[in-house]
Amino acid sequence: MNVKTPLLLLCLLCFFSCNPVKTKNTVKLIGTWQLLSATTVENGKTTETDYTKGRRMIKIINDTHFAFLNHQLNMPKDSSNHFDGGGGRYLLKGDAYTEFLDFYKDRNWEGKSFNFKVSIKNDTLIQTGVEKVEGAGIDRIITEKYIRIKSN
Repeated sequence: MNVKTPLLLLCLLCFFSCNPVKTKNTVKLIGTWQLLSATTVENGKTTETDYTKGRRMIKIINDTHFAFLNHQLNMPKDSSNHFDGGGGRYLLKGDAYTEFLDFYKDRNWEGKSFNFKVSIKNDTLIQTGVEKVEGAGIDRIITEKYIRIKSN
């Protein structure tokens, strides 16, 4: 056996072991998602919101950050469209997804982290977790259902 062959194999092994490998979940999470519905449980009361009627919200996720954009579809006469948006960094380990909200209109929410469990089946993302923001009086469990937006 040629001495160069084992050396070449060792070099290739070192090269591939040093490259970060994206987990299956991370690759699937990256993209643009449209919110279809949300279930909120707060103070024992459950509220269902259909995001396909009268408003649109999307969440954009890349390798390191997320952003969400939300507005009404029918513009009010006073030109206020009740736009909402925010974003920041995130971590994904298995199905544990943590958002670090670095940007938001209400500073009580900024700098907070929110822990969720995520699952993806086909083109549907389900995200469930707790939103707790003492400064805003928020303490609730949310479950959001998204559909992946296909790029043309």
